[in-house]
Amino acid sequence: MLSAKRLFQEIVDNDESFRLFCSIAAGGEAQGGWENARIATLVPDSQRALAPKIARHGADEDKHGRIFNALLRRRGLEPVEVPPETDYTMLLEARGVGLAHDKLRRDAPLTEHDIVAYLAHSRVTEQRAAGQMAMLCRYFGDDPLLGRALTMIAGDEENHLAYCHEELLRLAAAGYGRAIRRALRECALVEARVHRDVSLAVMARMGRILGWSRARGALLAAGVHAGYLYERLGGWRRMATLRTPERLDALGGPAAPTPEFA
Repeated sequence: MLSAKRLFQEIVDNDESFRLFCSIAAGGEAQGGWENARIATLVPDSQRALAPKIARHGADEDKHGRIFNALLRRRGLEPVEVPPETDYTMLLEARGVGLAHDKLRRDAPLTEHDIVAYLAHSRVTEQRAAGQMAMLCRYFGDDPLLGRALTMIAGDEENHLAYCHEELLRLAAAGYGRAIRRALRECALVEARVHRDVSLAVMARMGRILGWSRARGALLAAGVHAGYLYERLGGWRRMATLRTPERLDALGGPAAPTPEFA
């Protein structure tokens, strides 16, 4: 019988699949850290109050990358190169979601519309990240190796999501409501496709490592396609709505230190 918990347990129990999983996660977090650090540097003068929060967001992402690499070291494993078809962050950029890296590498200040695009992209991707981390915490929250790390990352992802809601609502009140709604819808629909493609690529890789049967691989792929169909037909709206978060000013302070995972 297939279940998400059993699936992830198999991945965690095998060194090669665990190494691939943590390497993909660490690479995406490190990339997010770089992006946020550059955006914090290039924030326009009209939005300078956002710069410390964006920098905090980037510091959290860097911390998450270190945590996943530390989990590998604890098992005596080294990271592997991330296969391009599993690189969620770069595939989103290639499809026009978020701010292009060419723009971030220049020293020209961003515009307020760029900040809208950044926050819309972050709101959508942080929803995905928060949901995935909450699921992993349910399965492995009591695990002596993984539990503390996953709980720490999950709390950060909830803070990031709250921050995106709060700042987008602020900008909507300042007259950017239509642009924000359009950006969120476009981001959510593209992200759903990228998430489907990356999920299929990761499952194919894991299947080869773990020796899954063709029938099992086909069943898992069908589940991924069904999830995408649900999102395409309307489930994407949960990624694109805005609400006042319970955690206000969630990124208003310094990133929490994690010396045990650094």
